[in-house]
Amino acid sequence: MTTTTTTQVLVQEPDYVENLKAMAQHDILRVTLNGPTLFLTIIAMILAIQNLQPSLTCTLLALAPLPWIVYNDYVNFLNLGPGGTPSTFKGYLKITCLRLCALSDPYKPAEKLEDIRPTLGYHNRAQSWLPKRSGPRPKIAGIAPQRQLDQLGCAEMNRILRISLENFAIKHPDATEKGESCFEKKGLALFARNPINVTCRGEICHVHDSDRSMHLNLHPDDAKVVIEQGWGERHPLSRGGWMTAFVPREFTMIYAPRDRAELDVICQIIEAAGFWVCGERFKLAAESQPLMEIDAKAGVGDQCA
Repeated sequence: MTTTTTTQVLVQEPDYVENLKAMAQHDILRVTLNGPTLFLTIIAMILAIQNLQPSLTCTLLALAPLPWIVYNDYVNFLNLGPGGTPSTFKGYLKITCLRLCALSDPYKPAEKLEDIRPTLGYHNRAQSWLPKRSGPRPKIAGIAPQRQLDQLGCAEMNRILRISLENFAIKHPDATEKGESCFEKKGLALFARNPINVTCRGEICHVHDSDRSMHLNLHPDDAKVVIEQGWGERHPLSRGGWMTAFVPREFTMIYAPRDRAELDVICQIIEAAGFWVCGERFKLAAESQPLMEIDAKAGVGDQCA
């Protein structure tokens, strides 16, 4: 008698994207007309010149490209992918209004307020803790979502970063926990259980699946060094005041890590973010294996011994 054994293999899909494509962003002033549309446009212009007042004709001609401009801009908004703002025309209108209040220079560090705690940043204003990032800054677009358009980083570094954040939450259950981003409404995030500075539900940082960049909250001293050394930039809405209804004044974007050396630097930046939100000093190590898997292998070794 022959016995046949069937083995069922369960494949778990990764919660990060392995291969990314650069997000397309079009020139909003670009207007492309096919043959019939171009013909009708010319006919409409001739009729307007013949039958309308010159001032009205000039006004109509000036406003004619507006629908194409809005359309191209809306497509750019959708191409950035999902984020904290719904990918709808209503969401687009909201972001368009917020652009009027956006920072004109995201590379200019925020001024330090007097009544903040901790008084000094994680590294006591030292510049030496962070090396200069090599190469030019990546291209950044959008407000909510705010995304990195090029230099999308390494998939393996993104995987290690996610595992490291999850392991960190397991190692420090009394101080931190992992969850879904409060700002983005999706994506892996690290939270402080007892935050000393106000963020969205105590969020320390979150990782973007679409471009492998991240947002986090930093002490102004640390944010200044991060920006000046080329590792990130301020969020367009991080003005403070009434704008804190959207993001904190200390909200900073960090560019995607391209190699292991950059990942180690970003782990240091996340440590600084944890210090700002938690008020405690932690060590974040880049780890390639989930903590539960490490423990399981250790258990097998003990049994064999």
